[in-house]
Amino acid sequence: MKAIYIRMSLGTLIVLGIYSCKKQESADFTVYDGTTDSSYVISDSISSAASLQVKDKQFIKTADVNMEVKDVYEATISIEKSVHNLGGFVTHSNLKSDVVSQNTYNTSGENAMLIKKYQTENSMQVRIPTERLGELLTLINNHKLFLNSRIINAEDITANIKYAELETQRNKKTDENISQMKTSKEKVSMDDTNMKEGNQQQLNKMNISDQIKYSTVDIYIREPKLRIAEIAVTNTKNIDNKYKFNFLYDAKNAFIEGFYLIQKIAIGLINIWPILLIAGAALYFWKKRKISKPAKQSIPEQ
Repeated sequence: MKAIYIRMSLGTLIVLGIYSCKKQESADFTVYDGTTDSSYVISDSISSAASLQVKDKQFIKTADVNMEVKDVYEATISIEKSVHNLGGFVTHSNLKSDVVSQNTYNTSGENAMLIKKYQTENSMQVRIPTERLGELLTLINNHKLFLNSRIINAEDITANIKYAELETQRNKKTDENISQMKTSKEKVSMDDTNMKEGNQQQLNKMNISDQIKYSTVDIYIREPKLRIAEIAVTNTKNIDNKYKFNFLYDAKNAFIEGFYLIQKIAIGLINIWPILLIAGAALYFWKKRKISKPAKQSIPEQ
């Protein structure tokens, strides 16, 4: 009886040990079931450079996306709406269709069909609040059929900002030193130069602040296959044949042109009357001289 009790106790301990191990494993590994917070999904689906944040560091973030989509126009409209909803704006959009070939086929005496084969593409540039960059890249990614490339840059400009602050202090100190100088032409020139430097520093500071706040994203999208457009047009060949030749009209024009040609010839002869006069006189004297020469008499043979 005692042995049976010992065996039951050992079995209970083994079962409890296995259960505790399984529970520990389930605690260490969590399977995503679709109910996790959306921010977790975004951080998993984009590059870490897009959401990079480091204490005491400032970054200028840019991205470049090149991909193929099913419909460029629909993708463009959707991306523009997403940019607007995320608080950004579009700075450039060049939507165009490159025609590969086009041919016209006559379908009747009056009508024809113009067939164009083309490929649509768009080059865009958008500005998006830096904290929403990851969300935008995720929304853009939803349109892709094939991703050619995606480049994300996070440029550390902490040192640049510190240097700009030091330059501002130097400019302020220079201004104080100039103000203590006596008024002269040299002082005016130095004050003007220092003011220009101060304005340039303010401009650089504003640009850097804007680039930190808003990330620039360049987007190039295109369709992988050619599209075909069928456009109903007029049968121009038939129209050309209809008005190509009119006998009465062309005969009338030919008669008039011939009359004008005679007038031009007559005017041309009048313009060269001295030459004609000299040529006529020369011909007259040549013929007269020829007639005045005695004809040679033939001598009979003996």
